[in-house]
Amino acid sequence: MERLEDMLALAHLGRISRRGQVGEYEYVVHGVGCRLVGPDGAEVDVDFVDGTEAFDFWRLRRYGESLSPPTAPPPEELLAAISSLTPLITEVRPGWFAVSGRSVATVIQG
Repeated sequence: MERLEDMLALAHLGRISRRGQVGEYEYVVHGVGCRLVGPDGAEVDVDFVDGTEAFDFWRLRRYGESLSPPTAPPPEELLAAISSLTPLITEVRPGWFAVSGRSVATVIQG
């Protein structure tokens, strides 16, 4: 199971638990998304927007707050950071962003 979208589908079908562990990562399937928490406590939460693993400012902020030490820049700094990463980050819907050409699971694995 390499894709978060596969985990979401299997959980919705009842074939896997909505909570569990994959390797070193804990996962929770919710609504149309999935939250992963790494062994260091870093939390990555995505929803699926038009079939793409996407995040919004709230999820990006939660990620920053889960780091050690935590960081929580103001929204204008987050927007500037995302804008500076174009074309690596694409706005897939107003306020929702995705890593261009790569799934979040791939980015997490390195």
